Amino acid sequence: MQAAAADQVRSPVITYLICAAAWALPGAGHLWLGRWQKGIIFLITLPLMFACGLWLEGRLFPFEPSEPLVALAAFADVGVGIPYFIAKAMSQGAGRAIAPTFEYGNAFLIVAGLLNMLVVLDTFDVAQGRK
Repeated sequence: MQAAAADQVRSPVITYLICAAAWALPGAGHLWLGRWQKGIIFLITLPLMFACGLWLEGRLFPFEPSEPLVALAAFADVGVGIPYFIAKAMSQGAGRAIAPTFEYGNAFLIVAGLLNMLVVLDTFDVAQGRK
């Protein structure tokens, strides 16, 4: 059944919409393509990982072009999609550098975003029929 779902989705516009959904809500692309098990796992684990990063007092990095590594961390944070914007709207992610868990929190936040970017790439491959 998974191969049939991928065969139905060939239009580039639909493929990019699926990828946008996969970025905005982790796991949504796989759910759209009928890969329920993967989609639900991503839908639960990636936002949970992001929430753990906030709970561990990690920082959502600002976009600062003058500091390339900070800008890359900010790009990675945004990779998780809607949870990032919800956290920003709720004034979360200020980080507390003196907290013993600060670096762990940063790692969770960054890795959640980067993993979601990999999930988006996987969604693209599935939508193209490559997987």
